[in-house]
Amino acid sequence: MFNLANILTSCNLICGLISITFCFAGQLDLAAYAIFVGALFDFADGFVARSLKLESKMGKELDSLSDLITFGAAPGFLMFFMILIGIEQPFLLENFDKRAANIYFENYYVFNQFIHWVQAFFYDFPNNFNASIKYLPFAAFSIPFLSLFRLAHFNVDSKQSKNFIGVPTPLNAIIICFFPLYFHEHMMNWNTQGDLVHFLFDCYTLAGICCVLSIALIAPLPLMSMKLGGPNKIENYLKFALIIISVITIFVFKVMAIPIIITLYLIISIYHYFKTSKNEI
Repeated sequence: MFNLANILTSCNLICGLISITFCFAGQLDLAAYAIFVGALFDFADGFVARSLKLESKMGKELDSLSDLITFGAAPGFLMFFMILIGIEQPFLLENFDKRAANIYFENYYVFNQFIHWVQAFFYDFPNNFNASIKYLPFAAFSIPFLSLFRLAHFNVDSKQSKNFIGVPTPLNAIIICFFPLYFHEHMMNWNTQGDLVHFLFDCYTLAGICCVLSIALIAPLPLMSMKLGGPNKIENYLKFALIIISVITIFVFKVMAIPIIITLYLIISIYHYFKTSKNEI
């Protein structure tokens, strides 16, 4: 029961719980980093299980349960708080006081937005969260909702033993992490960001993104698995090259590395799908 692979899986779960805790503390950047660490544990537990022949039905169930927390619930709370921020984005554009620009202001601001939402939702306190918009953050819960079905379907679908059909939950969570990390990096000069950024971080846009990413979890999209060690050496080289490029891109572009890596992964997955289909024919 408590073998090395399962212990690594449980570390993935702990990272998800830590991420949710950071969300309620207003530290969304640390919440995103906790998800990244969870993704490393998720990759490691599968690698260890295959290498040491520790694969089991229990390990598979533990992996899905951990993934639901770290890559389903935690990203859902991240986007919940991002939508809260998006509702009062005009505050950052018009009334941001540079004297408050210190390392604690961002955490206080995010936490304060949550308190304002609680006052409006539970106690009908009059503020910027009016009667209708106060329900908007719940759009973020479509992420854990459909992550649940995605993970359950993955466990019983024999077609996904080598590759994925639909966006895997770890990838979906990494995409979501882009938003709090970009906000953290640029909050202090938010009024200098372009119109595209302001539109992207608008509460209604973020709610729509939640719905799109949630549907992508169960959509029939053929995507390449990043599991190494298969019989196809060329495929392994391709995956290893993607990992190396991703690491270099992160060091060079930092937060903007996320959309670059995701785009590269999708391109390689499309190439891999058509090449595999051609060989099968």
